[in-house]
Amino acid sequence: MKPFALTPDMLSTLGKTFYPTGHALLMFRDAEAARAAAEALAQGGVASDDIAFVPAEAITGPIGATASEADDPLPSPGTEGATVRAYVRLAREGHAGLLVRTEDDEDAERIRSLLRENPFVMGQRYRALVIEDL
Repeated sequence: MKPFALTPDMLSTLGKTFYPTGHALLMFRDAEAARAAAEALAQGGVASDDIAFVPAEAITGPIGATASEADDPLPSPGTEGATVRAYVRLAREGHAGLLVRTEDDEDAERIRSLLRENPFVMGQRYRALVIEDL
């Protein structure tokens, strides 16, 4: 597992809101639960470079800041701003996340299967033009 770093390719073209295409952001009740889930994913064969630990501070800080202009100059046709604001609410309650590479449906199903014993509170998979609930 690697530490999270917000990079320009994780932002939407319009509005520059957090939108890490090809990944899922999974929110857990706390950092300990997120780390346990990361271990379950690694034991299930997910490469450690495909898992990033996202502490609450990263969500309330750099990720949350991306939602400030989500509806500027016009209201966003998507839900990316509202999704980021939901992450921020959870992070303020002590939740932490994992950003996991999910290139296709098989990857998403594998994550669901591997985390049956380590359930996430909120999970969103980012595909081109679609944010999917996990």
